[in-house]
Amino acid sequence: MAAERVKLEVKPRENGGSPAARRLRAAGAIPGVLYGGGKPAQPFSVGERELRRVLTGSHGLHAIIDVVVEGTQKPHHAVLKEYQLHPVKNRLLHVDLQEVRLDQAIQAQVVVELTGEAQGVTEGGVLQQSLREVNVEALPMDVPDRIELDVSALNIGDNVRVSDLPPIENVSYLDDPETTIASVIPPTLEPEEPEEEEEVSEEELVEGEVPAEGEAEGAAEEGTEPDGDAAGERKTSDPEG
Repeated sequence: MAAERVKLEVKPRENGGSPAARRLRAAGAIPGVLYGGGKPAQPFSVGERELRRVLTGSHGLHAIIDVVVEGTQKPHHAVLKEYQLHPVKNRLLHVDLQEVRLDQAIQAQVVVELTGEAQGVTEGGVLQQSLREVNVEALPMDVPDRIELDVSALNIGDNVRVSDLPPIENVSYLDDPETTIASVIPPTLEPEEPEEEEEVSEEELVEGEVPAEGEAEGAAEEGTEPDGDAAGERKTSDPEG
């Protein structure tokens, strides 16, 4: 699906640094900057709920944003350049927008979505996706929000590359065609755990079994001798006896 157009109303602001940005966030607004258009960067603020509405939904992150600055009527056509999230609270902290012309191509990163169940997976293989986004060039309105790639024909040992992506009208792929996107690898065999040796208690010793060397030495230090059966066993094994 190609990009959609959504309207975003913002308020101009003075670039007051971190203290001013914190005050905006405390009031439920997000600081941002609009770049491009042959003009200096324009700082603005926008309601967090309104901004989330624009950045989510079926249009994805590649929507054409018609930015309307309070006090003006002409919209600025823009795309999302960058956004920052709080590392813990998952709250928006800042957003950068890039003004574009609808009749000039732009470059963008688009998510690759794998579809289908690989034949190799049904045979025990593991599907690995090594490239999740590809770089494309297209007019702003032609940039897709995602690219679907069918992997159902992959067997164990097979892979798909950038060259296997489906052609999309008015969209050019910029990555190396031989770059691997996904592959099916053989299953990993888990190493067998060594069997644990069972400890044998003194009560489980077979009658006539020779005690360990340490036990014999301990008995000698205490002035005792191993029992007769064990001693006899040792004598019968003596070749000179």
